[in-house]
Amino acid sequence: MASTQYICQEGDRWDTVAYKAYGSANLAHTLIQANPKVFIEERLEAGTVLEIPVIPETEAKTDLQMLPPWKR
Repeated sequence: MASTQYICQEGDRWDTVAYKAYGSANLAHTLIQANPKVFIEERLEAGTVLEIPVIPETEAKTDLQMLPPWKR
């Protein structure tokens, strides 16, 4: 599977990196599965390199797209 790399910044969390990468914090589990050697902690250590799997756009719905139409 194709992937890119992301170097964590101070204060990054799994959900914030997922939002930056995919537009949805709900895809944090995708990042966790792709990086089994990185500890699951509240904050990621600055400088940690994560593999960011490239996923089809149909799977990478933004948080806004996941809301019902009346909440968009």
